[in-house]
Amino acid sequence: MLDTISADSAQSAARLGWTGVVRFLHLTPRAFLPMRAAESITLVAGRGIEGDRYMIGSEGGFYSHKPEEGRQVTLFELETLVALKRDAGIALGPEEHRRNVTVEGVPLNHLVGRRFWLGETLLEATRLSIPCRHIEEITGKAIFDPLINRSGLNCKILQGGTVRVGDAVRNAA
Repeated sequence: MLDTISADSAQSAARLGWTGVVRFLHLTPRAFLPMRAAESITLVAGRGIEGDRYMIGSEGGFYSHKPEEGRQVTLFELETLVALKRDAGIALGPEEHRRNVTVEGVPLNHLVGRRFWLGETLLEATRLSIPCRHIEEITGKAIFDPLINRSGLNCKILQGGTVRVGDAVRNAA
């Protein structure tokens, strides 16, 4: 059976019917500052999140010297926070992973190259996020290794708008 799995299997998972939900929203105007919780954030097509450190044209983030169009908004799975606690005994809050949007029920690793709706905004997933040692410096927690392959998703904003806690996340295809 396993030798018959095609290269389309991962894409099949992304095509399956799923609907997730936005659980937490965070942003910060500069690197090293704590992430600030928000009930809503405004996504600007082609630029980023209003008031966030990586908004194109007003960068103040740790990686701002390496601007990247595909990193306008970042997502993280709530399920990863649960797994981190269960598997590694590390409690990490949604404000600590340094991503903007924490979602539940969304297969982030299967969405690379695909479009999906985040509330009223349309995103295109560009690549998986890669953990960095910087997050360990900020949190003081040994989370680099446990976050490999589950450190979130980088996206480009195709259609801007407001995203609110509780908004649906759904496939655009």
